[in-house]
Amino acid sequence: MSVFSIRAFLCRREELGANAAILKRRVEIDRSLLVLDSAWRDRSRQLLPLLAPSPDMPRSKIGFHGGNR
Repeated sequence: MSVFSIRAFLCRREELGANAAILKRRVEIDRSLLVLDSAWRDRSRQLLPLLAPSPDMPRSKIGFHGGNR
């Protein structure tokens, strides 16, 4: 019976080690996503004024305009 309990503990230790590696990778991904998110936010703030409609400017009429004689 003790062999089975040793095997169970060894299996559990391997699972915890795998979970630790997964959690470490997840932390790395979260950090990189935070950096990318802040960069994306900065770029969108810079582009926002370019997407705003331009102020209305007086337009000249299209077509032939005869002079006053």
